[in-house]
Amino acid sequence: MKKQRRQQQEASISFLDVISCGFGAIVLLLIIAKVGDPSVLEDADRQLQGSVKDYQERLFEIRGETVILDKRLKSRKQQLSDLSERIARLQEKLASVSKQSSQLSQSQSTEKQNLQLVLQILTEEMQRLLGPQFEKNNQLVGGIPADSDYIIFVIDTSGSMQSAAWPKVQTEMLNILDVYPQVKGIQVLNDMGQFMFAEFQNSWIPDSSDMREKITNKLANWAPFSNSSPVEGIENAIKVFYKAGRKISIYTLGDDFQGNSIQRVIKVIDRLNKANQNEARLVRIHAIGFPVHLRPGVSPSRSALRFAALMRELSYNNGGTFIGLNSLE
Repeated sequence: MKKQRRQQQEASISFLDVISCGFGAIVLLLIIAKVGDPSVLEDADRQLQGSVKDYQERLFEIRGETVILDKRLKSRKQQLSDLSERIARLQEKLASVSKQSSQLSQSQSTEKQNLQLVLQILTEEMQRLLGPQFEKNNQLVGGIPADSDYIIFVIDTSGSMQSAAWPKVQTEMLNILDVYPQVKGIQVLNDMGQFMFAEFQNSWIPDSSDMREKITNKLANWAPFSNSSPVEGIENAIKVFYKAGRKISIYTLGDDFQGNSIQRVIKVIDRLNKANQNEARLVRIHAIGFPVHLRPGVSPSRSALRFAALMRELSYNNGGTFIGLNSLE
């Protein structure tokens, strides 16, 4: 009896083990398996795949932009390297130009001293030839032929002349007028060819003591625009006022020349002021240079030297005289 009950108990325990394992397998399948609406799951898959695709495309775009930026960076580095080399070359040129400028300044200083010596010798020679009468006339116009019946002033009205030399300009105009006690006509233009008196434009100003006083009074505050080049004024004076049989002198008063070419100016004036065969030029051209850009201990400016070169050549070619003042006092 006891032996039979033990066998039935063993059989019952094995059955329970099988049932337990079966339920466990079912639970694992439920956990692993996707539970839910199939359409929702498909939508979620599509969205996930779309997001993955978008991120991949964005990744490719970023990689492409990175490549472009790398190329730009290399280009900028190359440009920077080129600029650095160019700056180095320019610095070398600047050093060379500075050296040349220093040498030119020394040369100009020597030339200035030589010119002053020549001027002193010329003045002494004029004193010897003219005697006491030389002191009565202004030294700066001594030796200038005063044989003209008409005189024209071409005056540089630039800012440098106005600020530094204007009292001296007025004094020299009076000195020149004193050399001509009586003339048939006077005219005053600035270096651009603009007339001092609009009512006498293209006609002669009649000479009289009252008119001379009016000219000097007007000159005190006369300041039309100027380009620091006497070329236009000289050209206008010759074109408007020359007439066969007139003896005309042009007096150019200035301090520098800002034009492009001295040789071109000389050729233009030569064409206008052409001499007849075996005769003198149509008009005399005199010039007075004011040392606005010539100060003690300072090298003269290039424009001042160019003015001296231009007016020396023009006066020589056109029967005149060029005088460079050594003081504004």
